[in-house]
Formats: sequence, C-alpha cells, structure tokens
Amino acid sequence: MRYQEELIEEIREKNDIVDVISSYVSLKKKGNSYFGLCPFHGEKTPSFHVSPDRQMYYCFGCGQGGNVYTFLMEYNRMTFTEALKELGKRAGVEVPERSMSPEEQKEADDRDVLLAMNKDAAVYFHYLLKSKRGANAMAYLKERGLSDEMIRHFGLGYADIYRDDLYQYLKGKGYTDLQMKESSLVTIDTAKGSYDQFFNRVMFPIMDARQRVIGFGGRVMGEGQPKYLNSRETVLFDKGRNLYGLGYARRSREPGIILCEGYMDVIALHQAGLTNAVAPLGTAFTPSQALMLRRYTDEVILSFDSDGAGIKAARRALPILREAGLSAKVLSMKPFKDPDELIRQEGVQGYRRRLEEAKVGRMFELDVLYDEFDQKDPDGRTQFVHAAARELAQIEEPIERENYVTAASNRFMIKKKDLASLVDRYGMEYELKKAGEENRRPVQTEETRRRKKEDARKQPQILLLSWICDSPALYDALRPYLSADDFLDPVCHAVAMIVFEKLDSGQELKPAQIIDRFTDVEKQQEAAAIFHGHLPQAEESWKKAVTDVTRKVLMASVEEEMSRTSEIERWQDLLKRRKEIQKFTIE
Repeated sequence: MRYQEELIEEIREKNDIVDVISSYVSLKKKGNSYFGLCPFHGEKTPSFHVSPDRQMYYCFGCGQGGNVYTFLMEYNRMTFTEALKELGKRAGVEVPERSMSPEEQKEADDRDVLLAMNKDAAVYFHYLLKSKRGANAMAYLKERGLSDEMIRHFGLGYADIYRDDLYQYLKGKGYTDLQMKESSLVTIDTAKGSYDQFFNRVMFPIMDARQRVIGFGGRVMGEGQPKYLNSRETVLFDKGRNLYGLGYARRSREPGIILCEGYMDVIALHQAGLTNAVAPLGTAFTPSQALMLRRYTDEVILSFDSDGAGIKAARRALPILREAGLSAKVLSMKPFKDPDELIRQEGVQGYRRRLEEAKVGRMFELDVLYDEFDQKDPDGRTQFVHAAARELAQIEEPIERENYVTAASNRFMIKKKDLASLVDRYGMEYELKKAGEENRRPVQTEETRRRKKEDARKQPQILLLSWICDSPALYDALRPYLSADDFLDPVCHAVAMIVFEKLDSGQELKPAQIIDRFTDVEKQQEAAAIFHGHLPQAEESWKKAVTDVTRKVLMASVEEEMSRTSEIERWQDLLKRRKEIQKFTIE
C-alpha cells in the first residue's frame, strides 16, 4: 500500500529542495539555479544542478537526478518511507504508519537484520574484551590510558584469535550465511570455509549520527598488517559519508568540531572533556564528511599528527573544508606526536590553550610552504614567494584575497606591491586554466562510445519532452502530429502519458510530482533527466531545433512499427507517413 499522493505532495512542497540539499552539498547560485560538486561521484568542476523552480536536482556528469525524496534515498541510503518520514518531521507533518509493499518490506527487513547483527557483534566483542580471552587487548587499552568509563562509552571490544569465532557466535544467534556475508563481518567460502573479517584485534564499533552500529574498525594486536582494518562497505556503511564519534560530538556544548586522524585520538579527547572530536574512518577526509560537519558547526579545528603524514593530511583537508563553506584552523601539536601525547604532557588546559592559538588554514598552508624552501638562499626565497602567490591566487573573493596578501606580506616580509602583482598574474593564469578544464572534452573510451550509441536514439525523445515541459505552449503546435506512443523509451513514454494528459486537461505541470509516480529510484533518475532542458530563446533557432528533433522522434516511431508489421496495407501507410514526416516543419 502506497501513501496517498496528497500527503506525498504536501510534504514535498513543504521541503524546499535547495534548503534540504544545502545541508549536504555546498551550493552556489548561478542565475535562477544552484550548482555544486556532485555528492554521488568525484569531480572537480561543479556539474550538480538544483532547480528551485522545478524542485529537482540533476548531475550532468553522472546522470543522477530526482526530487527531494530521491536525494535523501540515494544520499542517506534510505527507503522511500524513511525519507518521507524524515521530511515529514522536518516540515511538521505527521506521517501515519502503513503497510509496506513486498519490495519495501524486504529492503527494510534486510536493513534491520544488518543493524541487529552489528549490534550483536558489538555486544559480543565487548564481552570478549572484558573476559579472560581479551586480557591482552584490555591491557593495551589501559596502557593507552583509557578509563573503564570510556571503554564502555565507546563500546570497545576484542575480536578473538580464532578465525571463525564470530561466525560461530552469529550462527548460534540464528543468522544465515547469506545475512552474515551481506554484513561484511564474515567471508563465506564454500571451498576454504567461513571465516571472520576481524580476528585478534581491538574493536571500535562505528556508529552513525543516530548511534546505531553500522560497521567496525579493528586495530591488530601485535605486528600484523594492516594495522587498522575497517568493515567493507554495505547498505549501511559508507566510509566516506560517516565520521567516528559524530553521534556524540553533534550534541557537545564545546565550540566547533575538532577533526582528528584516528579512533584513539577521538577517545583520548573525549576522555579529557573535549567531546566535540571526530575522525575519518581510515581513509582520506572527503567532501561528504565536510558537508556532514557543516550541519552541526561553522568551524573545524584540525588536530592531526605533527609528522609529515599529518601535515600532508591537513593540507588535503583544508580546501575540502573551505569548499563546504566551513572556517578551518590547524592546531599545532609540536613537539608532540598526537593529541593523547600532548594532553599527557601539557594537560587539558595546555590542549585548550593550543586550540585558542590554532592557525587559520591559509596561514598554516603558507607556513608549510615557507619551511619547504631555503629562505637563506636567494633562489629558494624567490621560489617561495612565487609558491605563496600561486596559493593566494586561488582565493576568488577579492576582499579575502586582499586581506591575505596583506597578512602574508607582513608575516614573511615581502613587499605587498610585489606580492599583489604576482598574485594577480597567477590569478589570471588560474582562471584561464580553470576555463580550459571546463571546456576540455573527455577522452572517448569504448564504454563511453557504447553508451553514446545507446543514448543516440533516446536523446531526441528526452529533448523534445523537456522542451514541451519547459514551454507547454509548444504542445499545442505539436499535438496534431505527436502522441505519447511516439516515445519509444519506457520512461519517456510514461512521462509523456502523464504530461500530455495534464496539458490536455489544463493542469499545472509539476516535474517533482511527476517523478513521484515512479517507485523505482533508477526510473526516477531517468525521468529527472527529462526535466532539465530549455528551449532555445531565439525564435529562428528554436523552430529549427524543434523541427529537427520532432522529425527524429516521429521517424524512429515509424521505423519501429515498420520493423514489426507484416501487413502490406499498414506498411504502405507507414511509408506515406515517412514522407510526411520529412516535410514536417513547426509553424
């Protein structure tokens, strides 16, 4: 049983898509639309488009698109019902309970099983840690200075040395091999036997913002490799879209968010009372994680290790944080290695003092550049000034750029006039390079050529439908020649049926509402692509374009029917229609 269309539409209309997506993606307004970096694929040039008029989004890079429901379902890996309830809560609209379709029920049941299995595994690991079997792991945690309260608070545990220990435990709890395989906790191998992903490791349950266990991280006991191992990705767990400790940090009263490198850093800071600390999940910091942080704070303080790897990680994270619209600073850990060592030596107050003294991100980057060159050597000094100018040239806001040029000239004793001149020069080069990258055509591969050939037939149908939706008056001119049956692609045909019915009855077209007619996410995305075209403005241009595209759609429809009919009379009618289509011109 599906929810009533009126309820779905009411909740959608009360959740502006720009407001909702802005809490996940950094958007910039261009004309009447908004653009940002697509959260569904890696890109450097924004191709993710959000239309407030149509209440839809579409990525011209990867083709992902839909309405506000589709976005939450794809980004947060939700079912439609979960997305509806979340948006209903956001809008203050009560969503009644209802029976699910068999497909929805299976999807919800599978997620519930994974959540239950992860919770059972976390409880079991914690039990082992506190038993005699976990004595070495407990000794390691105590040696690192962790209290019993912190061990309990973060649910730390131990995976035993036996390769099938968790497998046997979960099997005894009634979980099937298929369910265990889907959880990524166990590898099911009919030839080699089933075995656990984690063994002989201190275990760190990874929880989402709602404190549900969605995965695990494990630190090996002894000299094994890798030192840290994370769960494989599942329908619940995406390393690039979650942060360790976020469930606690988002409720902290401490200002800002402290971003650390690892699990132990987070726990050490929380134990010291700095409950606003989080960390990535064993991978480089991602734009999605930055946007998660922006939902809870405006400022992030990087507290990475003081070694070369930590400095490199900070330099990678800073532009990501800036792109997400966050203010970023860098805390100096020197001469200590990590937060735990710093707190042990200088105490909590020492760490808080360093928080107050944290450098603004751009000045930290310039300081790192300064240390990379020999300032006593004229060539080294010159190279540094040029490197600093290239860094500052990437600041797009003129006032911000001017302020940093002033600060850098004072900090590094460079004549402001000389530095400003270099910054302007590199700024121009940067803009030209950026423009060139945007205009450069991607290299054609076998896959792209194959997809291009497949799309060649569908594209005219999408284009013509998008123009009709953009300018409904066009439908009046095409109505004598065109019907929904001329759209051969299944999604285009379904959309055409809805659109033409609404236009014939004088109803308003609401693209986001039309997308809701499709229950399958992939079909929603295909339908979304239809609503992102605009009719050329110049009359001469749009008439020629509409004529050409309409001919292609009608001709493909006729040829398809000709390939299926064996009736001579019908064949002759279709040949006559072909000649008429060739003469067709929009008036």
